[in-house]
Amino acid sequence: MAKQSPSTPRLNLMVFFVFVVAATTRVRCLDFIEQSLLTVPSLIFLSSLKTTLEEAKGATSIVSKFVNEFEDLRVSSAIKDCVDLLDFTMDELSWTLSATESLTGKDNVTVQRSSDLKAWLSAALGNQDTCIEGFEGTNSVVKNVMAGKLQKLTSQVAKALSMVRESPSSKKPSKGKFPAWMMKRDRRLLQAPASGVSANVVVAADGSGSYTSVMDAILAAPDYSSNRYVIYVKKGFYKENVEIKKKKWNLMLVGDGMGVTVISGSRSVEGGYTTFRTATFAVSGKGFIARDITFENTAGPQKQQAVALRSDSDLSVFYNVDIRGYQDTLYTHSLRQFYRECRITGTIDFIFGNGAVVFQNCQIVPRKSSSNQWNTITAQGRKDPNQSSGFSFQFCAIAAGSEGSNPTYLGRPWKQYSRTVFMQCSMSSVISPEGWREWAGNFALSTLYYGEYMNTGPGAGLGGRVKWSGYHVLGTTEASRYTVGQFINGNQWLPQTGIKYTAGF
Repeated sequence: MAKQSPSTPRLNLMVFFVFVVAATTRVRCLDFIEQSLLTVPSLIFLSSLKTTLEEAKGATSIVSKFVNEFEDLRVSSAIKDCVDLLDFTMDELSWTLSATESLTGKDNVTVQRSSDLKAWLSAALGNQDTCIEGFEGTNSVVKNVMAGKLQKLTSQVAKALSMVRESPSSKKPSKGKFPAWMMKRDRRLLQAPASGVSANVVVAADGSGSYTSVMDAILAAPDYSSNRYVIYVKKGFYKENVEIKKKKWNLMLVGDGMGVTVISGSRSVEGGYTTFRTATFAVSGKGFIARDITFENTAGPQKQQAVALRSDSDLSVFYNVDIRGYQDTLYTHSLRQFYRECRITGTIDFIFGNGAVVFQNCQIVPRKSSSNQWNTITAQGRKDPNQSSGFSFQFCAIAAGSEGSNPTYLGRPWKQYSRTVFMQCSMSSVISPEGWREWAGNFALSTLYYGEYMNTGPGAGLGGRVKWSGYHVLGTTEASRYTVGQFINGNQWLPQTGIKYTAGF
């Protein structure tokens, strides 16, 4: 019989010790999660997530069978939307699962873990609605096949979302500081003049750069990059539809200025596309930044929904960006987004979606359409009271451009728990005295949350405002919940981007 090594018992004891420490650490992590993040035991939450993820995979398997089966552009676009949206849902569920299982993991997370879970599950909840909405106006068999499966998936995501506690309020830093999630290198990129930004590649319409097409430069960018990758787009007119897929992380697009570097498209619902697919510029990869550039959709007011910019990018930032269109100009589809010193132009519901979004120091420009119909600035799509989404406008200026504007309302409730606030904004007389408009009869008037705080100008008078139970004139304490520091936890991620912001008032 072989002689046993004298070190073997010691080695076995060491392995046992490591196992015990790891197991103890995991138990402590799960205990912490239960106490600080969840309203239920962590094992119940994890089990719910895993079941929901399997349901999402099943739904994806079904809809994928229909890809390329229909020649109708609208139907085929809707099917492709569903494949992408369910893919988003699976990612968001996977991020939630990973962040819950490991408190030490750093991928995809900020230091506000509960805010992360809320943001991802809020996005996952809305994706299925966007999928089904893409089939509106068609008689596609796919919608009927998918409806039941998607309804079950949505119900399961809503259940998981209800298990996550509300995020604690962030401490407000002094005015003018960058949010804590913004890295120093990104701050420098945003503070420097465009000409001073060191780019990885250059796009130039005149052929003087690495590429003549923005999309070609994006396709060549690295996947899943943890480092900032800068694409400088020289002055010029780029007629193309650009889509940044989810695997393109931490891209930054730098132009030569609003109206100088222009990316232009003209897709519309009238032209056969889904609203989701009409976007001239669409971004899904996390951590995206754009500055000093214009995105436009030139389809015109008669072409119905026609998106200039769509963002599904978590922790995305837009600085000094001009977003031009008519109906549905800016689609803040999902996740956390920040817009600073941007100019947004449109007619009906021209800022819409279900992201958690803050707009600071932006110009909001209602424009004149060819009809005598009224305009609405926002149509926010929060459908569940547990979702962390909503729109917050702070220090913005609302006024018609030189062409004039139709009578304009601050917003109307696209979904039952629509949430939008305007704080310390200047409002011209283009804003109707009622301020807000119904979507359809009494729908959502008691469940929405619309608020105003210390706005100024002839359109800011509160005397003629709507009397809905969901409308609020805010006090300072309540209004502070919708500042950058608290509403999108900006102090945890904005400093890394270099964009100026105000965390509080």
